[in-house]
Amino acid sequence: MPGPYDSAIDITTPDSGAYYQSKAAAETAKLAAAWWAVAARFLLHGLIVSTWVSRIPAVKAALGLTNGMLGFCLLGTAVGSVAAVPVTGWLVTRFGSKSVTTWSTAGFCLALATPALAVNSATLFLALAIYGAMAGANDVSINSQAIAVETALETPTISRFHAMFSFGGMLGAGLGGVVAAHKVLPQAHLMLASALFLAISAGTAHHLLDAPDGASHQTARLSLARIPTVLIILTIIGFCMFLSEGAMADWIAVYMKQVLEAGSGLAAAGYAMFSAGMAIFRLLGDAITRRLGPVQTVRAGALVAACGLTAALATHSTTWALTGFALTGAGFSVIVPLVFAAGGRVPSLPRGVGIAMVSGSGYIGFLFGPPLIGFVAQLTSLRAGLSIVVGLCIVAAMLASSLRAAAE
Repeated sequence: MPGPYDSAIDITTPDSGAYYQSKAAAETAKLAAAWWAVAARFLLHGLIVSTWVSRIPAVKAALGLTNGMLGFCLLGTAVGSVAAVPVTGWLVTRFGSKSVTTWSTAGFCLALATPALAVNSATLFLALAIYGAMAGANDVSINSQAIAVETALETPTISRFHAMFSFGGMLGAGLGGVVAAHKVLPQAHLMLASALFLAISAGTAHHLLDAPDGASHQTARLSLARIPTVLIILTIIGFCMFLSEGAMADWIAVYMKQVLEAGSGLAAAGYAMFSAGMAIFRLLGDAITRRLGPVQTVRAGALVAACGLTAALATHSTTWALTGFALTGAGFSVIVPLVFAAGGRVPSLPRGVGIAMVSGSGYIGFLFGPPLIGFVAQLTSLRAGLSIVVGLCIVAAMLASSLRAAAE
């Protein structure tokens, strides 16, 4: 005769349909939690970067730095990032993206407080080198974790992760402006923000996804001995687009004010329009990628950016220039996320190594891009200098087919 608990026992029996439904539901919930944990890290990355950027003028004034001294100190960020990126690629391969993402996010949160401890230009350079190293490490690891989650979900999602970074940047810059307007000391602001961000990081770390980020020793050794051509092409695209984004960040406001003779507020709106276009279309990027595929999405994005920037540089109207900069941001929005994803999927290479190479080339672009634009502008004009970005967009469009090869 059946016992009172027979039906309950049957539900959890591996042969029953209910058992597999329960297991599938648990896996779905696990992936959903991992998605939000990764999204939180992209948001934190944007918040940390923009929080520091919003207080650079206050730190400069507090330490009595000249523009030249500040420029030297800011170079520490690039030096730290470029040094950390290749090491992080190896760490992800060795220990997995979940572990490296956990400690690099915590380290980046703590690094936000280090500029507050600086007492002169030398200590600020050291603080920013630490900050840059943790930024580079976090960039590689969270993108590795993002690709692991995207692979598990079997649907494009990398663009929405990068959208969270963009929104974090907008939120951090806005809050930083409010705090600065209330004359809160940068030391108190950076330390309190560091503690808050660290708490958010710690509270979501356990939801990150355990994923096979490495490769066999033989495979990794053969791949590193001879870098695949497709990865070289992806690093070229990454270099072009990071250089272009850095140029937009540093030169849009100057262009609006110097060339179009816009007021200070309207000049600042140029980069705001660029950022808004990028953030909005990063939210839409995954849907666009599903419809067009990565190759056509990158190619179309690069051409839209080239056309938008060409329009902004050709016009004498601030209204049309703002529209052009918004289109440029929209075009840029999907390219870097998809190139990161393709770098993490290059056959025969561990995920972290591919992302580290693409990311490293990008940071080099960030380092050399703004001075290059300034040098050309000094010799010719700022319009000519920014036209370099149009050419780089066309190069990216021509090389977009490498994203298909990365997936094969």
